[in-house]
Amino acid sequence: MTTADAGSWQEEEEELRGPVGKAFRLSAADSLSLGNALCGFLAVCVLASSAIQSLKDGGDFTPAPSYFATAVVLLLIGATCDLFDGLVARRFRASAMGAELDNLADVISFGFAPAFMVVIWGGFTHQVPFVAVLAAAGAVLVAGVVRLARFACVKTKSGDFMGLPIPMGAMTVISIVLLFEPSIYALLAVLGVAWLMVSRIEYPKPKGQLAAVVLGWIMVNVAFLAFWVARPEGGDLPIMIGASMQIALVAAIPLRMLFYKRSQRREAERVISN
Repeated sequence: MTTADAGSWQEEEEELRGPVGKAFRLSAADSLSLGNALCGFLAVCVLASSAIQSLKDGGDFTPAPSYFATAVVLLLIGATCDLFDGLVARRFRASAMGAELDNLADVISFGFAPAFMVVIWGGFTHQVPFVAVLAAAGAVLVAGVVRLARFACVKTKSGDFMGLPIPMGAMTVISIVLLFEPSIYALLAVLGVAWLMVSRIEYPKPKGQLAAVVLGWIMVNVAFLAFWVARPEGGDLPIMIGASMQIALVAAIPLRMLFYKRSQRREAERVISN
């Protein structure tokens, strides 16, 4: 190897070290993304521990409401981290791997964790076939992964989300789990949520006042869950109200966007005709 070759090799190595070194510098937004991933992992651990505890006791597995409530609170905290990591990244410095960390954390908290919750909810009962529960849970996970991959490479003209955002999809799946007993109809509703995540229906991004409303909605849900854990006998009503409102919100947005686009087309046709 000549001196010139050695010098060029050293220059190439130094050029490669620059971006790699920067990629390992975590920003404040990355810390929120990692917190989101950790919350999803802890939620899965809580749900798994409920099954393990029941198996140790030797009885049939019936997940206690407190385990579900704890898991949902963890996922809501993860959703709060996910809501703020983008805002922090735009406000302060964003690292080179921020977007990848965000997507990976979302897969754990809003893809795998709610899918695992569906299995815990319906997989240990005799009301629905276990294969059907696995199919619905797998659909949630696969739809979430596809949704995140498409978000990384497809941008809408309006700047809104194409398909139901995965955090909202996860919260809707959780609402179905909290609101209904395992049944074929409930599993069909879970499959409907999975379809909405990969659909072409546009959902508005939470910006400005809408972001504040979303954060307030998360805080209200946390309060409902805390009341549910403290007084499970009297806490069912708030949980039912919160879960019903979540499902109604997800169902109402596509209808609102459909009517809005129809009015836009009519307005455009009226302008052209004039």
